[in-house]
Amino acid sequence: MDRKSQQRPLRADAERTVRAILEAAERVLSANPAATMEQIAEAAGVARTTVHRRFTSREALVDALTAWATRQFHEAVTSAHPDSAPPLVALYQATANVLRVKIGWGFAMSRTAPQDPEVARAHADVLDQCHRLFQRALDAGVLRPGTDLAWARRVYYALIHEAAQNRSDDADDVDELATLVVDTLLRGMGQPGSVLGPR
Repeated sequence: MDRKSQQRPLRADAERTVRAILEAAERVLSANPAATMEQIAEAAGVARTTVHRRFTSREALVDALTAWATRQFHEAVTSAHPDSAPPLVALYQATANVLRVKIGWGFAMSRTAPQDPEVARAHADVLDQCHRLFQRALDAGVLRPGTDLAWARRVYYALIHEAAQNRSDDADDVDELATLVVDTLLRGMGQPGSVLGPR
């Protein structure tokens, strides 16, 4: 066996260890934001020295956690194919994907992004993709003609945030939450014809 093939399992094992530490950090810090590195190591099932070897400080671990969640967030939007799938399909799929990340990585997603160019690029690209998707939705007639797209996006982001933060215990089905968000965005809560004034 050559040296290169010997190194592959080590890299894969290291990646699994880092993933286990990050997942444990999300669980522990969600329950107790003041949790220590030792508590995170225990939850991850690794030695404290292993955590310190991978992350030089608690702040570095939290920054890595935020960066990891941001990459999942970016992939959640990109994998919905917002530039090529039918706009309504892409909107629903992106919503469901993002809700899974926001619910599963709530602590990390609530953090201010670290000063990491990769994180900044990911957030900027998500915003660009969302802008293009809403423009496609308007062009396809999914959104009402004349819709203020900037306002529509702000409402959409707020709906996703509320769905992720305030879901009830019996609303654990992400697909149902996504349907609720998209339906509220597109149809609101009023009866047809109930809006006052010209439309």
